[in-house]
Amino acid sequence: MNIPAEAPRPPLPPFSRETAVQKVRLAEDAWNSRDPQRVALAYTPDSRWRNRAEFPRGRAEIVQFLQRKWERELDYRLIKELWANDRDRIAVRFAYEWHDAAGQWYRAYGNENWQFDAHGFMAERHASINDLPIAEADRKFHWPLGRRPDDHASLSDLGL
Repeated sequence: MNIPAEAPRPPLPPFSRETAVQKVRLAEDAWNSRDPQRVALAYTPDSRWRNRAEFPRGRAEIVQFLQRKWERELDYRLIKELWANDRDRIAVRFAYEWHDAAGQWYRAYGNENWQFDAHGFMAERHASINDLPIAEADRKFHWPLGRRPDDHASLSDLGL
């Protein structure tokens, strides 16, 4: 793996439960910004992904992937939750809500496995995701676009 030129991105491995929870929340906050450049900076320059049937490699492909994603997944709101962690690896489960251009709402459910380099950059991201069409009335994520408020229910609290 290449050593990033940027300053380290704490918290750094090896992760305790507390630092893994912090890392998960930082990732959630970045993704909720819907800013592909900001999100991509959390990954190593040569990061490897599996996201559904796409396999982006490196930050430039990650940015392109995220631009396409958020052009079609409108009003995107995400919650991530720590599932497990060990040394330089973190497993999360997540759900996000979005609608398409026709107004159909979806809740996507998924799991991610992450591996970090010693500087706190994510070197690998493996995601499995399923979309469930939902009625607008069944939405559970109602905060204003951007960062999820600290007092908003977690996935476990919501029964998801």
